[in-house]
Amino acid sequence: MIFHPETGLLQCDSCGNTMQIDQEAPSINTPDEQTSYDEFKKTTGNQTYRDDNAAQYQCKNCGAILITTDDTSATTCSFCDAPMILGDRLSGVLAPSKVAPFSITKPQAEEAFRKWLGKGLLRPDKFKKQYRVKSITGMYVPFWLYDLNVNGEVSAECTIVKHRTEGDYDVTETQYFDVYRAGNLRFEKIPVDASEKMDDEMMDKLEPFNYDNLHDFSTPYLAGYLAEKYNYTDKDLYPRIKNRTEDYTTNYFRSTMSKYSTVSIRSKNYNVIPTNADYTLLPIWMFCYDYENSEHNFYMNGQTGKIVGKPPISKKKCIGFGCLFSVTILIIFKILVYLIGGVWF
Repeated sequence: MIFHPETGLLQCDSCGNTMQIDQEAPSINTPDEQTSYDEFKKTTGNQTYRDDNAAQYQCKNCGAILITTDDTSATTCSFCDAPMILGDRLSGVLAPSKVAPFSITKPQAEEAFRKWLGKGLLRPDKFKKQYRVKSITGMYVPFWLYDLNVNGEVSAECTIVKHRTEGDYDVTETQYFDVYRAGNLRFEKIPVDASEKMDDEMMDKLEPFNYDNLHDFSTPYLAGYLAEKYNYTDKDLYPRIKNRTEDYTTNYFRSTMSKYSTVSIRSKNYNVIPTNADYTLLPIWMFCYDYENSEHNFYMNGQTGKIVGKPPISKKKCIGFGCLFSVTILIIFKILVYLIGGVWF
């Protein structure tokens, strides 16, 4: 059985039976049968984990032996495609607190990616048309969701600039102000990815995630998807989240000075107090795209459909648009000169 985003149920693709996740002994479609959560766990993997770079597990569906890295906590059997959840890597300090299930199915993700490829003026035409996806992988990526309080103060030099005309003169008047702001801000559920394999910049760009669909962790949500355990603890990532929170606070204080023409921050002092960090698995679709004998990786938010990545740029189109822009500016300049009494040529 695998988790289906469109129904929120576990479903067997062979017989069509479904099972609820959030019930202790959920019912399936057959009235006289019951499938318990404990029975589900018995069919999703073997407890054969070793604390080294790789370990082997036996698939309970077909008996094949699979080799996994020490970061993998859920996968599918390479031989029969059955879901395998490696429970020993999801227990104790490695047990997630929360999980946000996928809202976008694989066919929906593939169709959205096709449309996204066709956008972008500077992308090569072959890149937009060939559509050579080598793999589409649904993965639960480990994140820490931080709650923090920030006590801060900021001093700035601000100006208000006014322009007026007096006779034949254009007069500019500049007023200077010493501006001070102080306040207490609370941040909730700021995500920071905890996997060393994932690109931090790309993961940040996938925000925001939808926390309305956040659930207490339950392993059936992982059925049919890949999942990894965290490589970095909340303490390891605290310096990064501290810097992000201070940047958010600075931007907030700056937004309260919008009536000024210019704002120059002279000093700032923040006291960041973390109050909670939840180990959470968030859904991401990964696309491996083959273009001109090289692979390009793209990522999609499994809830919102937002896609990020670095597509190739066409040099010919860059040169073409650059020339077009230069010619356009030249023509506009010539028109302006002509309108004020100049010579066209």
